[in-house]
Amino acid sequence: MLKRGKMELVVKKSSKISGVVKAPPSKSYTHRSVIIASLANGKSFLNDPLSSEDTLASLNACESFGSNIQKINGQWVVEGVDGILKTPEDVIDVKNSGTTLRIMTSVAGLAPNHSVFTGDSSLRTRPMQYLLDALEPLGVSAVSSRANGSPPIIVQGGFNGGKTSIPGNVSSQFISSIIIAGALAEEPVELQIVGDFISESYVDMTRHVMSKFGVKVDYNSSERIFSVKPQKYQATEYTVEGDYSSASYLAGAAAISDGELTIENLFKDSKQGDKVILDIISQMGADVEINKDYVVVKGNGELNGINIDLHNAPDLLPTVSALGALAQGTTTISGVEHARFKETDRISTCAQELTKLGVKVKEKKDGMIIEGEVKSGVVKSHGDHRLVMALSLIGLKVGAKIENAGVHDVSFPNYPAIMNKLGCNMELK
Repeated sequence: MLKRGKMELVVKKSSKISGVVKAPPSKSYTHRSVIIASLANGKSFLNDPLSSEDTLASLNACESFGSNIQKINGQWVVEGVDGILKTPEDVIDVKNSGTTLRIMTSVAGLAPNHSVFTGDSSLRTRPMQYLLDALEPLGVSAVSSRANGSPPIIVQGGFNGGKTSIPGNVSSQFISSIIIAGALAEEPVELQIVGDFISESYVDMTRHVMSKFGVKVDYNSSERIFSVKPQKYQATEYTVEGDYSSASYLAGAAAISDGELTIENLFKDSKQGDKVILDIISQMGADVEINKDYVVVKGNGELNGINIDLHNAPDLLPTVSALGALAQGTTTISGVEHARFKETDRISTCAQELTKLGVKVKEKKDGMIIEGEVKSGVVKSHGDHRLVMALSLIGLKVGAKIENAGVHDVSFPNYPAIMNKLGCNMELK
């Protein structure tokens, strides 16, 4: 049997995508809820969590610090540590999960001794120095073992609290990391955001989950200061909502086809920044009906190019770039320089692979300019789950083969099977 990383996804042309499908559970909310539940003072019940490589990295990391997590009939039952963490017995391998690495680095500051985090070759290039620098004034000594600002990361416990600052234009996960752990510091924590504040919606998500577990975080928008006083996380029952990032491929498939797709478990009042995908495909020409907990997308097979700023939804870059390649006219994407620090440099890798398919792409510092026109071809994922699924949308129109495609299971484990039930023709082999 081929290893996951060697698998190819063959996508054949499909004219009509239709049916009813449930959006996969949110990866972002699963990460946050399992980590916070693990810090709480009792037994929490997480309903409908996403079980994927990334989220299991968080689950395993939490267990390394002393929580006990059982998977029972699709539910995760989390016995928290009540804020009293043990020091892990071994190095924690978070594989390719940057969210796990960044949030758990601050959490490790609550443990009594040294903790060490590493991951795969891609993760070991992810920037961490801004977070390491921000933790120092709070009493946490955290260093890059290779002194290059990237993993492996060594953390010495001692989260006292206090005041610190961090640039807001690199990763919102740094901010989420500090405020999640800061609630369990000995003293109050004040975090000043310096410069541009990107992906603010992800921090809103973090505060939302924290509130569900009984912890309040204040935010002074004029001074851009997050404040969290010492508190305790309270165990609770929590249901993970559907993921707009993963649903973007479903919605995109419907938008480019002559069909009608109902996507359940997408909430109108969600704090996910990626729900802007509904506005995007609507602007491009699809008919979108938004309801309380589901959406309906009707496509006519034709899209128009648009200008879009994705600074609050950088994970949509691959999806929108693929839709732009399939649209008539020009699509300009801006505001996503921070997408260069994801699983791959997504601006560069999207441009490379679209070019292979005959698309005229101009790469900008913070985005791309795409001239819609595409042909069939062979592309590769660069080990990035979002590129696999975004490029598969092009395959639905013209046919494509995607190399190293098994990495889709990082966020959407049954993606080909789900798409085939809706009328697509995909084969992973």
